Amino acid sequence: MNFSVEEENLICMYHTSDRRRTMARMLAALPDMNTEMRQLANGTIAKLERMTDADFDGQRFDFTSE
Repeated sequence: MNFSVEEENLICMYHTSDRRRTMARMLAALPDMNTEMRQLANGTIAKLERMTDADFDGQRFDFTSE
């Protein structure tokens, strides 16, 4: 699965031990996000939902500053 820099940074912010917990943390934060961030998070969550746990575990997520 290919993630944009913004999506990957968002995952890094909410990353936990597994894919489902990472998605749950992101979902829990949605009400506190502005519209633009909420759209980014929803798209990222949709991509994470399409991944398997094994794919997530094999993916390397690096925080990138531009």
